Amino acid sequence: MSEALLATQAPEAPASGASGARQFWWRLRTRRAALVAAAVVALLVLVALAAPLLTAIEGQDPTTYHPSLVDSARGGVPIGAFGGIGGDHWLGVEPQTGRDLFARLVYGARVSLGVALAATTVQVVLGVVVGVTAALGNRWVDQLLSRVTDIIVAMPLIIMALALLAVVPAGFPRPVLVSLIIGFVAWGTIGKISRAATLSLKNLDYVAAARLSGWSTWRIARRELLPGLAAPVITYAALMVPANISIEASLAFLGVGVKPPTPSWGQMLTSANIWYQAAPQYLLLPAGALFVTVLALTVLGDGIRTALDPRAASRLRVGTGRKQEAKTATAATAATAPTAPTASETAKVAATATETAKAATAKETRS
Repeated sequence: MSEALLATQAPEAPASGASGARQFWWRLRTRRAALVAAAVVALLVLVALAAPLLTAIEGQDPTTYHPSLVDSARGGVPIGAFGGIGGDHWLGVEPQTGRDLFARLVYGARVSLGVALAATTVQVVLGVVVGVTAALGNRWVDQLLSRVTDIIVAMPLIIMALALLAVVPAGFPRPVLVSLIIGFVAWGTIGKISRAATLSLKNLDYVAAARLSGWSTWRIARRELLPGLAAPVITYAALMVPANISIEASLAFLGVGVKPPTPSWGQMLTSANIWYQAAPQYLLLPAGALFVTVLALTVLGDGIRTALDPRAASRLRVGTGRKQEAKTATAATAATAPTAPTASETAKVAATATETAKAATAKETRS
């Protein structure tokens, strides 16, 4: 009964000749941690996209001041329990200004996730273009682009971002500027990955056959090499998104990221730095949102990595999956290992040997 129930709950394994996409989805579905992380990420994206609708339902917006909801005699601490939480303000209000915390939190998700995804897109495009060009070019092109990539990798991201953000005019849209700076300064690692993968792929037989058929370099790269780069590039891009969220939050915390009144989780942490005792929810809400987002994206990225490359072990062994893998490995070892004889089996073998010896002796005596 239990075996039948487990068989109905477990996803059916694809056939050996199934497409790579089907096998990838099957491997990803077998990892519960990755599925939970994907659900959390989808919920965060949905909240970010539906921010205007959610704030309209609450009846608030992220920029309106409510001075009557803060106690000016105490330095601007929100009036009421738990930071002014109520029917009109679901998560309370911001100290000193009285702006709605729920509205600023959901609108801040749009900025943090949008900046991270846009920066990751820029990094992937630049890294793949430079890496593939270096691998397919002649020796001088490869040396030049490889040295440029080394310089980009060695460049301190936060310091370069601080310098560039300080000289750009204030009228330039800040979220777009932060996305571009992170993307243009941090594409070096994915460029190295793309170059290494292209160098290994271009020596394969099907690429050589395409070259002998008269295909151009661009056509070979587009038709033969880019599909082979999908797995490592997608894997690294999935792990770059949470890193870019942390970078955006760090820049906002240092005061050079997204500027008020545009809400951002990192900006909220900067403002909450002096209110963690009087209004702890003002610090805990954006910090908790950042923690959950980065953790979910990291677990999802690790699940995508192991689903694309089943030979690689997961870096995040969590939940029942680790126990199940340990049980499977133990059972496989026990099945293949030779079993030691028990005491009763040893006694039977000894008795049989003794009887055989006695019969042989009696036969020799008679003869």
